[in-house]
Amino acid sequence: MLDLVRIGLLVLGVLFVATGLLPWEAALDSLTHIGPLMIFLVAIIVLAELTKEAQVFDAIAARMAVLGRGNYTALFFLCTAFASLVTIFLNLDTTAVLLTPVMLALAPRARIAALPLAMTTIWLANTASLLLPVSNLTNLLGMQKIDLDAQEFAARMWAPQIASIAVTMAFLWVFFWRRGERRDLRYTPPVLEPVTDRVLFAAASAGCLLFIALLLFEAHVAVAAAAAAAIVVVAFLVRGRERLTWSLIPWQLVIFVTGLFLVVPTLSRHGLSDLMTWMIGTEQDPYRTAAVGAGLSNLINNLPAYQAVETVIPADQRDHLLSLLVGTNVGPVITPWASLATLLWFESCRRHEVRVPMRRFLLTGTGLAVVGVLATVWALVEFG
Repeated sequence: MLDLVRIGLLVLGVLFVATGLLPWEAALDSLTHIGPLMIFLVAIIVLAELTKEAQVFDAIAARMAVLGRGNYTALFFLCTAFASLVTIFLNLDTTAVLLTPVMLALAPRARIAALPLAMTTIWLANTASLLLPVSNLTNLLGMQKIDLDAQEFAARMWAPQIASIAVTMAFLWVFFWRRGERRDLRYTPPVLEPVTDRVLFAAASAGCLLFIALLLFEAHVAVAAAAAAAIVVVAFLVRGRERLTWSLIPWQLVIFVTGLFLVVPTLSRHGLSDLMTWMIGTEQDPYRTAAVGAGLSNLINNLPAYQAVETVIPADQRDHLLSLLVGTNVGPVITPWASLATLLWFESCRRHEVRVPMRRFLLTGTGLAVVGVLATVWALVEFG
């Protein structure tokens, strides 16, 4: 079903360009704008998959389980803290790609259900992405208009970030982690095993550390991801060339993102901007703006949703723009296509053969979106 949606969006976008509904210059400008984003997506997925092949995730997962000593409460706080920190400092898509395999590798080693670990990853990948510009691609898209540096941005968003993480942890515990859901009182810490190829393990670890270091030194996410992936690819060319296949490249996501950034600009030119102005109103109500951002994110994906609404908000309405970020960052936890992180997460779950009950995903995600957005906007208004 998702593959049909992706292909349909691309075909529709091409038709818009071919019929002149979207002028060629506008289409080229839109695709040029997302070029670095596409490089980042491809590079980070290649890095994640090869890092998994090098057993880095297995080693991290085993040590997390050992550190928890069989206590589910301790493991819960370890996993939520780890997921939050990775999202804040490394970007939500990095969490979805790099951390999801860690969590899924942890499940069989500790003999626990994979779903609570997987849900921890995807929910915090979205809701923990408010604190820094690098935490979410929507933040990066909005930084030029919001006109805050990283420290100023964090000073405005620290309270909303705490609120969104706290609500997410409560929902995770009640619906996925408490004993009534997991059934077991304790888990069995796994036995640590040596890695198969230490050279590949070291190269993959170095690639991930390089990615983190480059981001900390404020390198562009596309440059950081490409440089890190290049190191790991070279190592596999030398030590495991047979594992370098075309399936590493996320063609489905490339198709989906390309289609989105052709369709949304077309709609904006033909009445969408007027509709966005009507939806958010003229009162600059932060709750209404966040709700519109969250709703559109779950309908069409948070990146084009942010772009569609941002175009009708003046640059001097900074609080209005920050409220929109709350909606497009915390809210996209309902539908499978609400954010690129969710798409990446579903792809990782599919590759690891983890079944995600769709009805449960939709209902719990709806509750988290409503409560999380309300609490986070309140924190932004009161403390931001």
